Amino acid sequence: MVPRTAAAALLTCAALLTATGCSSSFGGDKEKKQDTSAKQHLKVLIATSGDAETKAVKEAAAAYEKKSGNKVTVEAAKDMNQQLAQSFAGHKPPDVFYVNSDMFANYAKGGSLYAYGDKIKDADDFAEQLRSSFTYDDKLVCLPKDTSTLALAINTDLWKKAGLTEKDYPTSWEQLRKVAGKLTGDGVTGLVTSDEYQRLGVFMKQSGGWITDAGQTKMTADSAKNAEGLGFVKSLLKSGSMKYAKQVDTSWGGEAFGKGKAAMTIEGNWLTGAMKLDYPDVKYKVVELPAGPAGKGTLAFSNCWGVAAESAHQSAAVDLVKYLSSGEQQLKFAEGFGVMPSRTSALAEYAKQEPDAKAWVDANAYAQGPVTIAGFDKVLSQFNTELQSLPTTDPKKILADLQRNGEQALAKGN
Repeated sequence: MVPRTAAAALLTCAALLTATGCSSSFGGDKEKKQDTSAKQHLKVLIATSGDAETKAVKEAAAAYEKKSGNKVTVEAAKDMNQQLAQSFAGHKPPDVFYVNSDMFANYAKGGSLYAYGDKIKDADDFAEQLRSSFTYDDKLVCLPKDTSTLALAINTDLWKKAGLTEKDYPTSWEQLRKVAGKLTGDGVTGLVTSDEYQRLGVFMKQSGGWITDAGQTKMTADSAKNAEGLGFVKSLLKSGSMKYAKQVDTSWGGEAFGKGKAAMTIEGNWLTGAMKLDYPDVKYKVVELPAGPAGKGTLAFSNCWGVAAESAHQSAAVDLVKYLSSGEQQLKFAEGFGVMPSRTSALAEYAKQEPDAKAWVDANAYAQGPVTIAGFDKVLSQFNTELQSLPTTDPKKILADLQRNGEQALAKGN
């Protein structure tokens, strides 16, 4: 997601951010003098999913103010990438801010983040897969604020209309192909999802492939397994039983699902809040994604609570993060805007409170985390662009391009 005149430096750094990251010490290497006063003013920048999330974070900040005596100002970013880049380049970053996993390595490599993981005594309560997404140079840099996985949402009314029952919930690719075909017709497409690797990547995992090796040191994109996964998607797209959200005049799978244009969609647990708010009358069931040739596979997503390397309030900022990432507060966030807790202990409690989210919760056990390599966001952006042409393009060609671009990014990173 989001840095030899001041204006020129800002524009240059902002342009280079996605490729290399920018150091928050740009223009000087002096450590920021720390504020040791009893009461401090912390500034928090968030990339909100909507009013519910903004409200929940502000309420949590207000509760922390009463507990600590510190003042906390929460701002919802209009453009997180741009605002962070500008704040880093101008040496006035927020004290605490959301860090998307796609951009984490850029910020960490650039020196913009204060690594506070060693100050969290119970860091092991956060899932290992999530911790690894926010680890750089073998250091846990920031705490994952929540977690999300992908599952299959099914419109139960359309399901029954097609003569299907609970026994028909697909558990394999061939079963998915069969039910998607039965559900397609009369203005309804069996399966609709976004045309991006953040959704289609589940089929790569289910076929036993992925973009890199486990250590993110070697590209593994141009494998036969990945080609098999994308080949399956292409076959569904060509049959007409699967479409991209854009093809049914919607912006994402949740909208297509809510409007009845899709009988099924692949989405994360944020779908719950969207359906409740925008499509409260639609009845649906969420099940785990069908297994592929290599078994079950899904993707995991998260942000972390970043603390600025140039913050003058690092101790207080970490104290705030501890409060915001406590099990109690994570459960409040879950209730407020639908995210799942990143703490293992809190996730277990969440599963009891939200039985309808079982598929998303269970998927944490086998979810694939994101690629977190500095400069790799451009590689993935190009991959997404090429996936738009998957219906008419050989998957091997798309994967070969991803392999080449990824290897170049890895070479630069090293």
